Amino acid sequence: MFLARLPMTMNGVLMTLYIVTGLGRGYGAAGLVGAGVTLGMALGAPLLGRCFDRYGLRPVVAVCGIGTTAFWVASPHLPFEALAAVAVPAGMLSVPAGSLARQVLAALVPVEERRAAYSLDTISIEATFMIGPAIGIAAITTLSPTFTLTALGVLFGGTAFLIWLVDPPIREERDPAEDVARPKLRTWLTWQLVATLLVAGGALFVLVGTELATLAALRANGDIGVTGLVIAVMCAASILGGIVHGAVRRSLPQGVLMLLLALLVVPVGLADQPWWLLMLVLIPTNLVCAPTLAATTETVSRIAPPRVRGEAMGLQDAATRLGLALGSPVVGFAIDHSSPAWGFVAAGLGGLVIASAGLLRRHAPAPAPEPVPAMAES
Repeated sequence: MFLARLPMTMNGVLMTLYIVTGLGRGYGAAGLVGAGVTLGMALGAPLLGRCFDRYGLRPVVAVCGIGTTAFWVASPHLPFEALAAVAVPAGMLSVPAGSLARQVLAALVPVEERRAAYSLDTISIEATFMIGPAIGIAAITTLSPTFTLTALGVLFGGTAFLIWLVDPPIREERDPAEDVARPKLRTWLTWQLVATLLVAGGALFVLVGTELATLAALRANGDIGVTGLVIAVMCAASILGGIVHGAVRRSLPQGVLMLLLALLVVPVGLADQPWWLLMLVLIPTNLVCAPTLAATTETVSRIAPPRVRGEAMGLQDAATRLGLALGSPVVGFAIDHSSPAWGFVAAGLGGLVIASAGLLRRHAPAPAPEPVPAMAES
């Protein structure tokens, strides 16, 4: 799954650079295609999860692998209009490596050990983001765009084939006598699950907003050259937090972790220069990054029935992608109309608003059950 996630961390920056430099379009046009792919992934994740639940791993991975490979191999030969037209369906057919990895871990790891397993998985994600975009940028700047995008398609296809070949379990073994009927949506899409999805979306809103505000602050202060170092330290802090979260016997609940993630980023803009001070004040909020994401995944795996876990993990994937898609324009608007310091405020408060919408409703008192008529009881 580490290998499967690597091309996913490259595709956004490679498509942007190809459209801007190869096709001569602006960043707005590149953002349109990127938004289409992200929207397709968000729409496709729960549908693919449902297909995993119904048909198993191999058929779905085979179809997605072929579709994703075809899109990226054909991309350097398509005009911009065609790329924009197929962006959403191409995103829908992307192999959902993230939600699939979480399903496999839920099937292989006992419940009491899942926090450690999901923490390790989140650490793996941070590692891919530390090296994936850098490899992609180095490739497209030294090699031709056609070769780079074609190689990316082959990498997508190769990792999909490896997943198909290994065929890891995505659900625990069931007793053959057990009822395999799929539970209805209203029986498992509870407010606890909805709250968890909102926390996941809010966390990604904070993360993408923090990264955008950090880039804006470094650029405004003339320190854009140390961006790579600052982001590497942010990732390292998240990895350290994930290690601690997975190693301790008992960690903080997801609501508290989300609160810390959001509130710790709000005052960062007060110390945005010099660059090393900004880097240091970003460490606390990033320490709870991986724990927050791991905690939401652990909650989803615990409360979603195994028969529908694929769809539940797909909903989590969709929530995180929507948080990403919403965070960039909102925080970007705040930065454009004020300063990078207010971008950190917008990232923290915006993520907190999204998460609290579920957490407040979750803790609201449940309505009293309606009385059952005597005729119905008999």
